[in-house]
Order: sequence, then structure tokens, then C-alpha cells
Amino acid sequence: MTGHAPETPSLALARDAGAWILAQGPPAGLDLYHGAAGVVWFLCELGAATGDPAVARDARDRADALVAALEGEADCGLYSGLGGVGFALRRAFELTGEPRYRDGARRAAALIRQRAVPAGSGIEWPGQGYDVISGSAGIGLHLLWEARKEGDPASRELAEKAGRRLLELGIPAGSGTKWAAATDTPMVMPNFSHGTAGVAYFLATLGQETGRREFLDAALGGARYLTSIARTAGDTALVYHHEGDGEDLYYWSWCHGPAGTARLFYRLYAVTGDCAWLEWAQKGARALLASGLPESEPPGWWDNVGPCCGHAGVAELLLGLGEPRHLELARRITAYLSSRATCDAEGARWVQAEHRVHPELREAQTGYMQGAAGVGMWLLRADALERGTSGPTRLPDSPF
Repeated sequence: MTGHAPETPSLALARDAGAWILAQGPPAGLDLYHGAAGVVWFLCELGAATGDPAVARDARDRADALVAALEGEADCGLYSGLGGVGFALRRAFELTGEPRYRDGARRAAALIRQRAVPAGSGIEWPGQGYDVISGSAGIGLHLLWEARKEGDPASRELAEKAGRRLLELGIPAGSGTKWAAATDTPMVMPNFSHGTAGVAYFLATLGQETGRREFLDAALGGARYLTSIARTAGDTALVYHHEGDGEDLYYWSWCHGPAGTARLFYRLYAVTGDCAWLEWAQKGARALLASGLPESEPPGWWDNVGPCCGHAGVAELLLGLGEPRHLELARRITAYLSSRATCDAEGARWVQAEHRVHPELREAQTGYMQGAAGVGMWLLRADALERGTSGPTRLPDSPF
């Protein structure tokens, strides 16, 4: 660790999380959400933060296994398949300089392109829907990200075709537009992971990168729909979980809460320069500031600390917005996550319930969105905040 400053408590705990992950062996899947891609990304960032050659070696070993297995991954999603695999391998290349990881990222993008099928006036990926987790919005964001990294017009052109298909699939809703997660999904969810906010985020990004107004207009329509259904008591903003019997249910983190949906508003602010959209992002942040987290749990919260549904996802938004009041809450969340860690000779992990409807199913996981890799990644960001450095790279669905 020559040349590195003494470890902060956050970095030390992130190192312990890495030790526990490695002690569990490889996860079953390749995906970013639960599987190997999220672990590879975390270990790569941990190696860069610590300067520890043993951590860097473990990261390379896991990345090598990811390269060897990627041809067998059928799913193309950002969080569920090849999109996340390609992201992790691209980041491994950036941090190690090893060409085989760049080649793996290129191959992942090529497989995604090959598996797209014509639909309407655009394309989609059969059986994967349209959302950020596994569908066209998330896949499109990865293709745009990869195109920027690689100077690859084929990936950008395919992302544009995916956007054209999403334009056709928009559902008029008052003065705006909404999207379902898939044509066969009966539950219509408006927020980021499976709903309108995530689709509109992709379309806003696509409009910015292509200069095509129709994509930005569609994204603005999605945002108008969300503001029309938002609960805005006390100058805050919360959007319900799903239409029908979920209109009194409010989540808080990345998946179905303001920590995710505010990303769309911040992206629209960055693209348009319209401060009204920044104010909507701030409304979401004010809801989090007023929620009582992390010391108490507001209605709709359950025992979850991860980036998808829990505290780490909330902290990520607060860090991105970056005002002192946001950073103060982010630091309190870091302290809470440290207090929640289970630590022993194997390392550190977090026992939690992944699903709100099954609070009795509590376990410690290794992956990114629901496990030690994700909480560990937040700890690396908290370490960078204390040091005044940039910290780990961000995913293609982050506006920060």
C-alpha cells in the first residue's frame, strides 16, 4: 500500500467486505445485480482504492472467470445480464490495462447487438421488456456508455433503434406519457427500476447524445406524468409504487423511490438547463431528508441496506446532489451501515431482507444490488468523500 494514506474506517470496512465475499466463493450468476459482474466491479474498485496487490490479483482472477463465461450468458440486461458484464469488464480494463478485459467488454456489446430483433420501427430484446433492470432502457444506456468508451457507432445506432421502439410503446397519461415494464406485465410501476422514470431517463440521455428532439420530448412527457401523480406534501415528492392497489405504497430508495426517480429530474436539468427539473430532484431529496432515515424507518421501508432497496441507494443520490445537508445525511447513513455490519474472522457482511413482502427471509449476500459488494461500494464512495477524491466510477444509469 505504498503511497496510500492511512485507511479511513469506511475503507477498512470495505476491505473486510471484500474478504468475506472472497471467502464465499464465486456467485452462481454472471449478472451485475446478484452475480459475478457486481463482485468483479467492487473488487476492482477496492484494489484501486487500497493499492493492495492481493486484492488486485483476486479482482483479476474473478474478471478472468467472467471473460471465460460471458459467451454462455443469454440475458442482455444492464443489471440482469451482458450489459452489466460488459460494464464490469470495461472497468477492469480501465483499472488494469489488460487488453483481454477490453476484448471481453467488446464481445459483450457485440452479443447484445446480435440478439436484438426488429420490432415496430425499432428493435427490442425478446422476453426482456423495456425497463432499466433487464430491458431496453437499461440495455440502451449500456450501449450508449460503451459507444462513448469505444467510439463505436454500431452500439449507438442500436441504442437509437431501441429508443424508437420505446417511443411507439409510450402510453398517453394526462398531459404526459407512461411506460409499462413489458407488454405482458399487468403491474404498471412508475418509478426508476421497472417504470416510466427509468425509460424516460434513457430517452433523455439518448436525446442528449443524438440531438434528436423526439427522444427528449418523450422523456419530458414521462417527467410530466410523474409530477402529475407525485405526492408533494411539505414541498417534497414521492411517487407511489404501482397503479391500482399500490397507490398508497411508497418506497424510498433506487428501485421505486425518490433516490431513483430524482435521477430522471436531475438528468433533465442537465440536458435542458431548466431549473424546474432541478427543483423536482430536490423535492425527492427533501423527502429523504425528512424521512427519519437512518435512525427510524418511514412507512414503506423494510430491513434493507443495499443499493437497490435500502440505505446505500439513498446515500448514492445524496452524494450526487452534494449539498452540505445531503452529505451530512450520507455520512449518518455510512455510520449506520457500519453499525449494521456482521464482522468476524471471515470479514464483514450485512444480513437483511431482500423483499418487503417476505421480511422473514433475512440473509447475507455477496452481490452488488442486495449484498456486501454494493454496501462495500458505498463505503468506497464514503472513503473518497472523506479524502476529497473522485472515488469509484458510476453506472450508466447515473446522472452524476
